[in-house]
Amino acid sequence: MYYRVGCHLCDAMIAELRYLQHELAFELELVDIDKDPDLLKRYDVDVPVVTRGTEVVCFHFFEENMVRQALQHG
Repeated sequence: MYYRVGCHLCDAMIAELRYLQHELAFELELVDIDKDPDLLKRYDVDVPVVTRGTEVVCFHFFEENMVRQALQHG
């Protein structure tokens, strides 16, 4: 998940993913976009962004159905 420190939407998305992680046992990697100029340029106004590989699963708000579908088809 791409995020930035101090982003309330990011904090909410992380909490939702961690809750779902208990059920589905997936690995969650958090990447701070402000530490990478390329990521900052790419995701600046879109964080939080959940990806699976190169596919964007959801952004701004947690979409549980989209996350579940991405994990099942991965």
